[in-house]
Amino acid sequence: MTVAEFNECVELYTDAVFRFILKSIGRSHDAEDIVQSSFEKMWKKHKDIQAAKAKSYLFTTAYRTMIDEIRKSKFNTTVDHNDRTEADTINNHPGAKEAIQYGLQKLPEIQRSVLLLRDYEGYSYKEIASLCELSESQVKVYIFRARKFLKAFFISIDNVI
Repeated sequence: MTVAEFNECVELYTDAVFRFILKSIGRSHDAEDIVQSSFEKMWKKHKDIQAAKAKSYLFTTAYRTMIDEIRKSKFNTTVDHNDRTEADTINNHPGAKEAIQYGLQKLPEIQRSVLLLRDYEGYSYKEIASLCELSESQVKVYIFRARKFLKAFFISIDNVI
């Protein structure tokens, strides 16, 4: 990949990678760091990457970096007293956007990632399988389970409200 092709990747994919990571972890400053780190890793190997595969490489790198950061933060975090419980969220009657974000955060990481790649970013099952190093069948199962969970979650919220 040439420098011009790398710069084109930065222009084309920065927002999409940021949205994907932000929707997955919910913290913009961490998402920015992960995107920056992903482009840095891509730059270090830009001579070895084919321009046609740059998008796939970038999303895979961002996904793996995000997983690494999540693992680190789970290892190093203490209980945050500002976290809201499910009951608090339901009692406060969040808007649709907040309810969806809260439901997404309750999903396991892999389910949230594949669901966001499919429904929010519009990737095919094959592309998601490649990005996350899963089989297409696994991707479909994770998406099915995520949608099933979210449906039940929203029905339970609706019954409480």
